[in-house]
Formats: sequence, C-alpha cells, structure tokens
Amino acid sequence: MRRSVVAGMGRYLPERIVTNAELAGRIDTSDEWIRERSGITQRHIAADGEFTSDLATHAARQALAAAGMAPDDIGLIVVATSTPDETFPATATVVQSKLGCTNDSMGFDVQAVCSGFVFALATADNFIKTGQVDTALVIGAETFSRILDWNDRGTCVLFGDGAGAMVLKAGEGEGTSEDRGVLSTHLHSDGNLHDLLYVDGGPSSTGEVGVLRMEGREVFRHAVSKMSAVVVEALEATGLKAEDVNWFVPHQANKRIIDGTARKLGVGAERVVVTIDVHANTSAASIPLALSVAVDDARIKQGDLVLIEAMGGGLTWGSGILRW
Repeated sequence: MRRSVVAGMGRYLPERIVTNAELAGRIDTSDEWIRERSGITQRHIAADGEFTSDLATHAARQALAAAGMAPDDIGLIVVATSTPDETFPATATVVQSKLGCTNDSMGFDVQAVCSGFVFALATADNFIKTGQVDTALVIGAETFSRILDWNDRGTCVLFGDGAGAMVLKAGEGEGTSEDRGVLSTHLHSDGNLHDLLYVDGGPSSTGEVGVLRMEGREVFRHAVSKMSAVVVEALEATGLKAEDVNWFVPHQANKRIIDGTARKLGVGAERVVVTIDVHANTSAASIPLALSVAVDDARIKQGDLVLIEAMGGGLTWGSGILRW
C-alpha cells in the first residue's frame, strides 16, 4: 500500500515581533488580559512588501533542504492560505516560480482557513496514494495581519503571520497503523455556521479585501466539541487509542481551547505541542509551524505517532494521524 511519508519540515517567521505590551500601547488591552484569554505573549508580523508567497518560499526551501531534495524533485505544491498574494493566480504557482521549479509540476491553493493545512495534507496524500505524484510540498502560509481590524481588541491580539512546510514522498506500507506516513485524514465543513468566523469582504461581494469578524464565545464552544469529535473519528478509523499517540499537535488558536480539547480526550499536557505563546494564531500555518518546532527540538522522532486537528472559518474542521 502506498503511503505519504514525511521527508522534511521547514518554517519561517517574519523578523518583526509585536509583543502584548506594544499592542497595549495602541489599543485598550493589556498583557495580562491577552495572556489570560489566549495564552499569547507575542506574534510575528510580516514587513511591508513581504508577501504570503515569500513566507511560504522560505519555509519550503528549509523543508526541501531537510528532505535532501531539490525543487524539481517535487511533483505537487499545495498551499493552504486565506491570505493569497493576489485573487489569482494561486499562491502555489508563485511559490513554484520563486523556488525555480522547471519541471512542469502542478500547484494550487486550498482555502479552509485555520483547517487549511489539514485539508492540504489530505489532498496531497490522496494524490500520492493514487500514484498521480510521488512527491508533494504541502505549505500553510498566512499574512493574517493584512485582514485584521487593528481597533478590534477581541480579534487583532490573537493572530500573527508565518509559514510552515512539509515534504511528502511516496513509501510502501502494509496497510496497518504501524506503517510510516499518513494513516488517516478526516475533513468536515458546515456553511450554516458562516457568521461565527468570516471576513466581511471579497471580490464578488464588496470588491474589497475586508477584515476578520468573529463571535468568540461561539467559536470556542464549537472548537472544543468539533475538534474532540474529529480526533475520536481518526482514532476509531485507525483502530488506535488516545494513549497510543506520542504527540498531539493541535491548531494553535487559543491555549484554553487546546487545554480543553486535550482534557476531553484524556491527553496529558506533556504530550501536547504548544507554540501559540510565541507564534499566536497563524491560521493554516500554525500546525506545520508547531510540527517543525517539535521536529527540530527532537520531541518528534521517527516512528512517533502524531495526531493533528484544526477548526477554522466556514466552519471547517479536520484531523489527521501520521506515523513519523
């Protein structure tokens, strides 16, 4: 059975760091208020003229180097983003150009907001499993600072910019949960919950980019229940239990959501990768950023069972289980 095996990880964060104290000097908030409600201490903000494709390209180069591959070794590039450089073409094709690809590989974007990386991973995995490609570059990249209302203290303090990238290559397995690679992915959406988390603009509706709007309490309520349920779905599909998982790597939306979901699943804090304190919520970039950090500091090692999950605007939500 063909499996999609992780060959390398990479990440990139813009140079500029904005602390809670700096935000408190601009809007009616405080470091204590932000920490208590989200667990965030700082966030990275893209520089003027620094685009989502730039962040994605930096992360991609690092992932390719870790995998020992060149850009032309990649057959598919999938970029998960809600903040593309332009309405079209796809940011993935811009990354393809910036990497210097000359092999006529394919590239496209996936838009599922904070669930984007899980959706992109599932897409790439299916391309590999069906034999259409042997290698894929899966990227989550965002410049969310460009779609924030910086006068809305309930939302602007929560988000940051960044990119994370994963190289996948085809491998062979026995079709069991002992195989290396992506074991299972599960994706869902419910458009009836649109008004809980959305951007109030777009080319077809207002002709403007718009800014993020969120009903925080309702998002929190749905996040814990939906993410817990989709994790259970993944475990049941693979015949695994929560105690089998070495590392739980959730979307970094809010420390209280992360803690609440882990408690509901019976996962101890020592097995949860948390980066929201220093990255804030980077939407589709948050999971690959966290994975890259945990690989680099040797928490995640070959053979480890890793569970990822996320929920985003739409609403969308999903999960995946990988054996590293």
